[in-house]
Amino acid sequence: MSGANVQVRSAIIRGAEAIPITIEVSVTGGLPGITIVGMPDAMVLEARQRVRCAIKAADYTLPRCNVTVNLAPSELRKTGTGLDLAILTAVLVATRQVPSAGLADCMLVGELGLDGSVCPVRGLIAFATYAREHNLELVCQALSLPPELKGTCRQIDSIMQLRRGVADLPTPLLVSGTPLQIGHVPSELDFADVADQELAKRALVVAAAGNHGVLMVGPPGSGKTMLARRLPSILPPMDDGERLQSMILRSVAGVDCDDVAHGIRPFRSPHHSISVAGLIGGGRPVIPGEISLAHGGVLFLDEFPEFANNALQALRQPLEEHEVRIVRVDGVYTFPCSFMLVAAANPCPCGHLGDPAKTCSCSEGAVARYQAKLAGPLVDRIDLLIHVGRPQSDLVVRGGGGMSSADMGQMVQDARSFRQERRRERPVDAHDPIESASYEPKALRALETLGNRLALGGRALVRVGRIARTIADVSAHDLVQETDVIEACGYRTQSKL
Repeated sequence: MSGANVQVRSAIIRGAEAIPITIEVSVTGGLPGITIVGMPDAMVLEARQRVRCAIKAADYTLPRCNVTVNLAPSELRKTGTGLDLAILTAVLVATRQVPSAGLADCMLVGELGLDGSVCPVRGLIAFATYAREHNLELVCQALSLPPELKGTCRQIDSIMQLRRGVADLPTPLLVSGTPLQIGHVPSELDFADVADQELAKRALVVAAAGNHGVLMVGPPGSGKTMLARRLPSILPPMDDGERLQSMILRSVAGVDCDDVAHGIRPFRSPHHSISVAGLIGGGRPVIPGEISLAHGGVLFLDEFPEFANNALQALRQPLEEHEVRIVRVDGVYTFPCSFMLVAAANPCPCGHLGDPAKTCSCSEGAVARYQAKLAGPLVDRIDLLIHVGRPQSDLVVRGGGGMSSADMGQMVQDARSFRQERRRERPVDAHDPIESASYEPKALRALETLGNRLALGGRALVRVGRIARTIADVSAHDLVQETDVIEACGYRTQSKL
């Protein structure tokens, strides 16, 4: 067997991308053993023990020679357990225990069990996407892949299936039964369950129609969390591009993808004790944070002032650029994070400041420190500031009804359709978003007057203009009217404490 050389395709995850890796195996004389070179980390080096145990469990022959495994390119650090299957296959082919037919057109990814079983790995959707884009067949444990990616894969459950080579492996079977329904929304989350909050519902319709950020301020028990959790039910289903990108991010992070596979927009609600790395992304290996897991959906920050200040300030750049760049010694990791930010806060630490039914027990200093977190650069980037008051008891007891998710979802869909038609006829100029948004003369004068009266900065003034344009789209106004501007300014000021 001396002198046998074999190459097998595989890949690793770096950020949210699959990076191709070539497994090169050389079998030479010398002391028996498996040596892995090419900047492997500890998890990759542990593959030697998993390969030995799997070979023995599957009744293959342990090579009694020196086996050198090179992971090319050698300058890139390799991490993860997904290289196990490719390393084992290359060793078996090099020792002539498995035929090499079909290997040139395949990419092998999988973790080995000690009994020879093949297990799925983190980022499998990213691997399948890369294989499809490069006309390769992905050999993996593919049962967890969405149906649209299984067509370019070959299913392997145990390394005993390699005896006839990868060309003999079957394609994964599609689960029979009800076809995948894109856009299904859980029926238990409906805005009709939220009583006496019609003004807040109207604001959320505007936010959903224009993808605007929202900060809700109100006493405990007013329904802020209920409103936020029902927001995905009025958003339109994700398109194919958004759905695939969101599935890749969740797969890389090891998060379930079932809801996203059905087109349901993600809803992430991290606890206020979350770290900067957990919110933005990071760790070793670098994985997406909550803002990327909310890509295409909603990021809900409940108890907004309780979040660490450095975590909140880290949101400023991703909110503007819709992507986060994490710089490490070995390079820059980029994750998309186009999400709708929804935050909720009490008006003071006890939550009863301004409540006519209950007296606030907080000191002036405590209120000032608490409210200091409800101002500043980050909140200035949130478009709608709305007050959520305590609901009337009789409406809660009897069931207030009001607008349902179906009603609000139709309003959002109509507004987005109207905006598409309007932009088709009159494209928006990014250098002059207010003028190109088509304002009536009275509306422009109202915007100037209210901007001066409220001392709005440049960013805030442009955001008010965009909100007014969205309100006009919801009302199917071709031109922004004065009432649209007044309502937009109300959303910027009525929750200031």
